[in-house]
Amino acid sequence: MAKDILSTLTPAKGSRKNTKRIGRGQGSGHGGTATKGHKGAKARSGHKFKIWFEGGQMPLTRRVPKFGFTSRNRVEAQAINVETLAALVEKKKITDGVVNPQVLYSVGAISRKNHPVKILGDGDLKVKLDVTAHAFSKSAKTKIEAAGGKATLLTTSTVNA
Repeated sequence: MAKDILSTLTPAKGSRKNTKRIGRGQGSGHGGTATKGHKGAKARSGHKFKIWFEGGQMPLTRRVPKFGFTSRNRVEAQAINVETLAALVEKKKITDGVVNPQVLYSVGAISRKNHPVKILGDGDLKVKLDVTAHAFSKSAKTKIEAAGGKATLLTTSTVNA
């Protein structure tokens, strides 16, 4: 077989297709109305509907009922249950008894490094842990302290969760 010369290489047959050239006369196969159909706004020059336009129908954003209030400044905490902490100790992912957001992120218990963490009281804890977080539920705090541990608040940001 002869050597391929770079200047003679071509794409595989059928892999490339000519672009549709619109409005270039009847011989192009797309002449006449230039694939725009007959009449109407979409056939006119300069036509451009907004992406949410529904042809004069009442738009979805106006049809759907609106209620309540959503704060633009809400900070949602990442929730971790006490039973999750116990499971992490059992799997030996937490060995020294110190739990803080950096440790939780490194073991994969939380997904966002710089978001606040709230400890919730679901489950049981039998291991002494020094837990540092942005917020605690009352039951979580009592369970941590009942196991001989310490619950310390971080005050870097407010948590609305």
